Amino acid sequence: MKYSVSIDVPQLEDGLRFYRDALGLPEIARPIPTYVLLKCGNSQIGLIEKSAGSKPAQGTDEVRRYERHWTPVHIDFHVDDFEAFLTNAVNAGAKCEQKFEGGARPPIAFCADPFGNGFCVVGTAA
Repeated sequence: MKYSVSIDVPQLEDGLRFYRDALGLPEIARPIPTYVLLKCGNSQIGLIEKSAGSKPAQGTDEVRRYERHWTPVHIDFHVDDFEAFLTNAVNAGAKCEQKFEGGARPPIAFCADPFGNGFCVVGTAA
């Protein structure tokens, strides 16, 4: 069984600059011109180009928007080099909204990608 999470982005090349280039997730497939699969550990992340203002589903009044938004589903990146990964993400346009370090728990940063999607960076425990 394979696991994949798909992320809507307004422009595929912008999504690739962040997730592939800045976060280091290699491209493994491009089944159609507007959809790319990236390797993320033992899973995959799909980036799909969807324009701002388009409807995510029939029968809804909701529209896609790419400013910061809350969603109950997000990705946690468990990394060995917490500071390097977080620095690369922020330098590529992510926002670090909260950061917790120290104590017995691993460091964690609550972030948003350049498209408003939340994600966390989780380091290793001290």
